[in-house]
Amino acid sequence: MSSEAETAPGSPARPESARQLVAIVGRPNVGKSTLFNRLTASRRAITGDEPGITRDRIYGTAEWLGGVFDVVDTGGIVPDDEATIPSAIFQQARTAIDQAAVLLFVVDVRQGPTPLDEELAQRLREVGKPVFVVANKAESSRLDSDALEFTRWGFDEVLPVSAEHGQGIGDMLEAVGRHVTFVEPETQRPRQVSVAIIGRPNVGKSSLVNKLLGADRVIVSPIAGTTRDAIDSELESEGVKYRLIDTAGIRRKGKTELQAEKMSVVMARRHLERADVAILLIDAVEGPTNLDAAIAGYAVDAGVSVIIAVNKWDLVPGKTSSTPSEFERRIREVMKFLDYAPVVFVSALSGQRVTKLLEQAAHADEARRRRIPTAELNRFFEQHLKQPKATLPGKQQLKVKFITQASVAPPTFLLFTNARKVKLHFSYERYVQNRLRESYDFFGTPIRIIGRSKPDRASRS
Repeated sequence: MSSEAETAPGSPARPESARQLVAIVGRPNVGKSTLFNRLTASRRAITGDEPGITRDRIYGTAEWLGGVFDVVDTGGIVPDDEATIPSAIFQQARTAIDQAAVLLFVVDVRQGPTPLDEELAQRLREVGKPVFVVANKAESSRLDSDALEFTRWGFDEVLPVSAEHGQGIGDMLEAVGRHVTFVEPETQRPRQVSVAIIGRPNVGKSSLVNKLLGADRVIVSPIAGTTRDAIDSELESEGVKYRLIDTAGIRRKGKTELQAEKMSVVMARRHLERADVAILLIDAVEGPTNLDAAIAGYAVDAGVSVIIAVNKWDLVPGKTSSTPSEFERRIREVMKFLDYAPVVFVSALSGQRVTKLLEQAAHADEARRRRIPTAELNRFFEQHLKQPKATLPGKQQLKVKFITQASVAPPTFLLFTNARKVKLHFSYERYVQNRLRESYDFFGTPIRIIGRSKPDRASRS
């Protein structure tokens, strides 16, 4: 999924486009902007716990099954003192609703239907357009069941998702595809690679940024970050433009007592939402820790590519030729889920190998946007997936009918199988991921596998 989001002050107009539009609507703080960011892979819309963060319409482009469509994020519709929706306030979102072919009505499955949801549902019924209820924050099967409560509104479909973690997004896009025609993507302009520097406090994140900016690079400009508290830095190296996002040191929330420290955790995770690649800094002297693994998990949740940088390597005493491999082995033990991430040993102080991080970030960004041609995937299927490789409950063999790539950034593949409402076992997902990595250059990037019981019209389009 990819995007070029656009906004303008006041009441922004929709960018000129022949693509059909999908509008995201709902009351405040249900996760509309998180869903927008997930669909467009732009990390453009600011997300947070404070209601009403999104005030203007934000337009972006989403990709699915090789085609694209437009998405608009609307401001949360806020009630007046009587907890109703005045016409003037509803009108803020009405322009986007009028432009859209499909409406995604986002609700919070944990809270259930609220009076404000009920009133908004009534207004959306009068619009006369396809409406899908997106029951957000459904991270568990129990919450999936709770989503059934929203079926009483009588809309086209209720779709449990977790916009933050990406669960259910494929099902939602398939439903959208039954009402929206996805068009061929236009020629993309040269990209800028957004790189978030993440890690525990005092591992050298700011030192690394400073070294990168000062190591014979052309600095384009210091610019205000998309979120409200950050200053990003832009630079160009070897013909590639980068945006460096320096984050605050992440502590475990349970270990943070001051509100400012708690906010540093929230903001660092928010910065990850607008990055393409994360460079995870680990202290070479202290070694990998469980907190390093937790921070790496935030990057995995955000769907970004990951490069592990072991900083202060020049301070490690008594190094031998086997020291790097031993250190990497320790990293892999602590972060088994990041076995695809390359490890680079650097010194932000001396500049040792820091330029290699930019090269690898560009490589990882290219890999996360790689689309495998259909003919290549057909050969991959014949070689690795045609024969059953696993069993289902009742000793039924899992047979993959075919594979297709649904989207990029990160690469997402649909496996159509003979399974009926049976989730693919993680070991089989890992098998497919490993074969894809062996066959194609998915350097430093996560691969997502989604199981389907049978194709529908949207998946064939």
